[in-house]
Amino acid sequence: MRLALSSSIPLRSLPQGVRRARATMARRLAFALTALALGWAIAAPAPPGVREAERVPVKGRPRALAPLLEVASGLDDAGKLLAVNRFVNERIRFRDDIEVWGESDHWASPLELLARGEGDCEDFAIAKYFSLLALGIPRSQLRLVYVQVRPADPSASPQAHMVLAHYAAPNAEPSILDNLATGVLPAAWRDDLTPVFSFNAEGMWQGLGAQTAGDPMARLSRWRAVLAQAHAEGFS
Repeated sequence: MRLALSSSIPLRSLPQGVRRARATMARRLAFALTALALGWAIAAPAPPGVREAERVPVKGRPRALAPLLEVASGLDDAGKLLAVNRFVNERIRFRDDIEVWGESDHWASPLELLARGEGDCEDFAIAKYFSLLALGIPRSQLRLVYVQVRPADPSASPQAHMVLAHYAAPNAEPSILDNLATGVLPAAWRDDLTPVFSFNAEGMWQGLGAQTAGDPMARLSRWRAVLAQAHAEGFS
């Protein structure tokens, strides 16, 4: 989405500080309008026969994600993270694998999840990973992260959970996309999470750091399978 601010004064004749302020205002307004448009897209009901239709790519992009990708493609990286986190969190209902798939641990592909409309934390994180790849976020900046969640009740045991981490730069603190949170927060702010290991299509690491932990294709058979299925659905 592009936003033009009309003015009778040529922009180049304005002081640099004024031009910068106008550009900032334009970006903020564009983001607000984009969020509003994305909210309408999320609220729209899925058409009949969506399970089959979702597997047909539109301009190289899976059809089920077309509303999100069309609206979010003009945002900066931070806006894309927020849009994807909101889209998946609002469109998918959390349910355990055994209730949805009849299996104790099933990793759904993005379109499989969107067609079913419900899944668990791994499915949320996987859908966000591939959605951000489709929006041009480099694979090297994204990791799926197994964590332990500290429950509110101190007497309860930590719960296994999966989130998606985005690294704006190789040594940067990652931002966390989580089905338990609407916002995208720095990892340091999520002191309820204890990272165990992280991975993507290129590698596997201990926690959120740089220490490698082996080949994810060899160690994670479900990840290998979901990668193959996502590629068949039109994701790169």
